[in-house]
Amino acid sequence: MISRDENPDFLNSFLDYTITILNKSPNSVKEYNYDIANFLKYMKKQFKLADEANYKDVKINDMTVDTLKRVTLQDIHGYVSYMARELKSSPATRARKISSIRVFFKYLTSKAKLLEVNPAQDLETPKLGKRMPKYLSLEESKKVISINNKSFRNIINQTSFATSNDESRVVLTGINFKIVGDILECNATDSYRLAKKTIKLNKQAEENYNFVIPSKNLIEFNKILDLGDDDMEMHIFNNKILFKYNNLLFQSRLINGNYPNTNNLWPTDPILTICANLDELYNVIDRASILTSDKEKNIVTFEIKGETLLVKSSSAEIGRVEEKMKVQNMNDEEVKISFSAKYMMEALKSFEDSDAELSFFGEIKPIIIRGKEDKTLEQ
Repeated sequence: MISRDENPDFLNSFLDYTITILNKSPNSVKEYNYDIANFLKYMKKQFKLADEANYKDVKINDMTVDTLKRVTLQDIHGYVSYMARELKSSPATRARKISSIRVFFKYLTSKAKLLEVNPAQDLETPKLGKRMPKYLSLEESKKVISINNKSFRNIINQTSFATSNDESRVVLTGINFKIVGDILECNATDSYRLAKKTIKLNKQAEENYNFVIPSKNLIEFNKILDLGDDDMEMHIFNNKILFKYNNLLFQSRLINGNYPNTNNLWPTDPILTICANLDELYNVIDRASILTSDKEKNIVTFEIKGETLLVKSSSAEIGRVEEKMKVQNMNDEEVKISFSAKYMMEALKSFEDSDAELSFFGEIKPIIIRGKEDKTLEQ
């Protein structure tokens, strides 16, 4: 339990930042509070602003930002040296506390703008000796989920592309697995796009699960899986997961943090839904995006009038391109909307159906893509 009354305002503000923006778990926030509070107590003692014999007894709730402005890189080195010399802290413990200090001062300088100079900018982490990973054993597992190999490979292929590469929100770099009864729901998002795959398991799970697996690990695992249709086992532990498929064992860590509730992000009541051939739609967008000036965003525009879809893009240096194709308009409405061709093409590639249904909710609202036959995948 964190006693916020014992903290200065800027520390409580930093803790709020780790919860709301960095999406850290309660245990991680508690560790941040412990690490930074002890660091501040040590600094206050070193600056002769406290009379307590033991720095851990120092009160910091009256500490001001002006005191932090006095902190230098040498002062931080002194604290790290004290941990190693007097507290006998291991290199791993010192590395964790240094990481907390770096995140803290980065927040104060670049986010809160309370400091102009970051004293921890050049702070290095102590070298750690190589440690062999601890391998789990099947005998330790009491939580086992059985899933078809083909279904599992589809989950990875149809969702992993939508995960984030931004390590500042590490929970979004993984795929969220939610199991309720015999239903497995997998979600992936980078905050710009969202992929959702739902499958039915062979049997009901004994309890509900909600965990996040790094997408990079799943992609590597997918590379070594064969195309067989056998079942695999998922052995779930507190912070790791172990997969067993035939004679293959694959272990991965789980990402610590609370995954956002993505079910609230799916809009309802579309103003227009069209049905189009997947391959033709993909090729039309691909050709139209060639002239886009920004290769990262690849912005193209859809104009839907009756049974005709017009795809447009332009470049100030080259010109403009227009592509037309026939679609089935289910609402007889007209829509004009712009979006990222790159994101749309990656979403279309994930479907196995020959036709796709695209639902539109307005010019500035998301587009939802579903297979015409397979409703287990939504993009």
